[in-house]
Amino acid sequence: MRKVYIIECEIFSGDSMMSVDKQSPTAPYEEQAKQILKAELKRRGITYAQLAERLGAVGAKESERNIANKISRGSFTAAFFMMCMDVIGANSLTLKA
Repeated sequence: MRKVYIIECEIFSGDSMMSVDKQSPTAPYEEQAKQILKAELKRRGITYAQLAERLGAVGAKESERNIANKISRGSFTAAFFMMCMDVIGANSLTLKA
């Protein structure tokens, strides 16, 4: 099995801090995935704590804090996104082009 490592780092330049991963071509898509997940949780009235419980029920060990951090950064896998959609009952999504 091949291992994939994701490394995030921050570059400090003068008074500003810029995240290297947000300069990537995938940054707009990460932001869109983050906004979709947050909107679906809000639409259903599901908190991060409730999401953590639902994910735990299907075998994914995620804490409320870990979920909040992942969603805040927008740095989560497609599998995590799909699992979240599944456990909150989102059967279909409309993506704006």
